[in-house]
Amino acid sequence: MRKALDLAREADLDLVEVAPQAKPPVAKLMDYGKFKYESAQKAREARKNQANTALKEIRFRLKIDEHDYETKKGHVTRFLDGGDKVKVMIMFRGREQSRPEMGVRLLNRLAEDVSELGSVESAPRVDGRNMVMVIAPAKSKSDAKAESRKATAGSKGSQAEVKSRRDREAQAKAEARPEDSSAAES
Repeated sequence: MRKALDLAREADLDLVEVAPQAKPPVAKLMDYGKFKYESAQKAREARKNQANTALKEIRFRLKIDEHDYETKKGHVTRFLDGGDKVKVMIMFRGREQSRPEMGVRLLNRLAEDVSELGSVESAPRVDGRNMVMVIAPAKSKSDAKAESRKATAGSKGSQAEVKSRRDREAQAKAEARPEDSSAAES
């Protein structure tokens, strides 16, 4: 242990005991401030990439028009793309409560329409005056985040290409103009 302390002083580093219970104890020569900073950076990055799956809710009525259905289906698709679970609820009113099979048909239709993005986690079940089904995303939230970052990075690259093309076109126009202006003066 004495040799390790001497080496640490000579190298102007810290001696950090890694495994004190080991025989002999394991120690490392390192810059402890740098180590703390890097571990904090790793923890921050891990928190940023952590998946916080939310349960989003979409409400339907049993008698829903086709366009309204497509709009609600679009919301469900967006939520599943984002990696969130979706709780789909059909609200029954009055005589509609005596026709739960129509609600099951509607929920199964929705499940089929979004089957490539997610799968049914809990089958349609009656909950008071409502019928509820939960759809889980096919990919996790962290995968969805990573994919959206890649898409954003890709679009920035294409924007840079468009800008450089515009700059070249503007420069070509500027080079062509002096000839035109001298011809107009004559």
